[in-house]
Amino acid sequence: MKRVQSVYFATMALLTLAWLLADPVLTVPYEFFALRASLVNLTGLLGLGAMSVGMLMAMRPVALEPPLGGLDKMYRLHKWLGITGLVLSIVHWLLAKGPKWMIGWGWMERPVRRRAPPPEEAIFQFFQAQRGLAEEIGEFAFYALVVLLVVALVKRFPYRWFFQTHRLLAVVYLALVVHSVVLMKFSYWGAVTGPLMAVLMAAGSVAAVRTLLRRVGERRRAVGVIDELVRHPDNRVLQVGVQLQDHWPGHEAGQFAFVTFDPHEGAHPFTLSSAWHGDGHITFLIKGLGDYTQTLPERLALGDAATVEGPYGRFAFAGGGQRQIWVAGGIGIAPFMARLEALARQPDGRPVDLFYSTSAPDQGFIAQVRQRAQAAGARLHLLVPGNEPLTTDRICHTVPQWAQATVWFCGPAGFGQALRQGFVARGLAPARFHQELFNLR
Repeated sequence: MKRVQSVYFATMALLTLAWLLADPVLTVPYEFFALRASLVNLTGLLGLGAMSVGMLMAMRPVALEPPLGGLDKMYRLHKWLGITGLVLSIVHWLLAKGPKWMIGWGWMERPVRRRAPPPEEAIFQFFQAQRGLAEEIGEFAFYALVVLLVVALVKRFPYRWFFQTHRLLAVVYLALVVHSVVLMKFSYWGAVTGPLMAVLMAAGSVAAVRTLLRRVGERRRAVGVIDELVRHPDNRVLQVGVQLQDHWPGHEAGQFAFVTFDPHEGAHPFTLSSAWHGDGHITFLIKGLGDYTQTLPERLALGDAATVEGPYGRFAFAGGGQRQIWVAGGIGIAPFMARLEALARQPDGRPVDLFYSTSAPDQGFIAQVRQRAQAAGARLHLLVPGNEPLTTDRICHTVPQWAQATVWFCGPAGFGQALRQGFVARGLAPARFHQELFNLR
């Protein structure tokens, strides 16, 4: 997460520095409307810059997974940038509209306009003639941005609404690019600000067009058919096996993929719960948590088509440590099931303690977990939270050699954060606690 935070703050700092190098706000005497104009420019640059980087993250560029720690971390950055773009767009809109309202209410006097000499360059003359149109485009794009981001961020809206409307943000982004190109202060183009924003807007526009053409991840898709359906009713988990008919590059245990069973519903991210054996068969464990996943046992049938895009993620059990401690909360057991299967075939010699905390134990499913743990030589510790809450103290008491271990966690975010804080307080280096941020919305 620190790498994601670093990228986020570095992006905002770079854009702010570029604005400071181009804007005279710090070198001229204070005057409200001059300051307001500078802040309008700043919020516009920061907002569109954040959205441009966010558009790039939405393309799921696998080349950025190693430095950023995986696609789950990249989507967290995408979410932060989206929220930042929304907040800055609101501030930008208020700075543009607020003084006009206050003048209309009689709270402020209208400033004396000083007509600037027309620009000499033909392109800037054209931009100046289009300012009114660009302002209207920006205003309507702003309203659409607010609505679409609320649908994306408020999880009470069904996932299918999110999937069907989120692509429209690409149209909004392109409209804001037009708005920004026309209205950007002419002097910015001759400073570092103009080229920097030009690169970001060009890259973001390419990403937006690819999104509208539904080409995100197209080279990483494989079509298959469902050949296995096993229902575990007590914990509401459905085991889905897919036999791929297209090329699949293989995956590491712990990675995930975007799976489409219904094109109208869209692709959902699910962790791969099977190791890769080169035979084209993969398995997912899907818990009925949402309005769509709850209906999958009735929707899916053997022989149905499925499109799988991936693999993604860096939750791959790599790194040092003389032993490993795994902690799974609920359906967070999925990546560990894949790793157990892989270790059964190719042990790595490190002792493994798997703590599986489930509030809805299904005996058939638990038997499967036990079988895989036994085959992999891992020690399984099963806990039911209501009876046996799992804490850092409990883990350290159970595994006295915890200080020589790396910890891998997959489950509810709050649960993982509490364990991370507990281990760090005991002296474990934060880099040795690995947590899957499997919350892409």
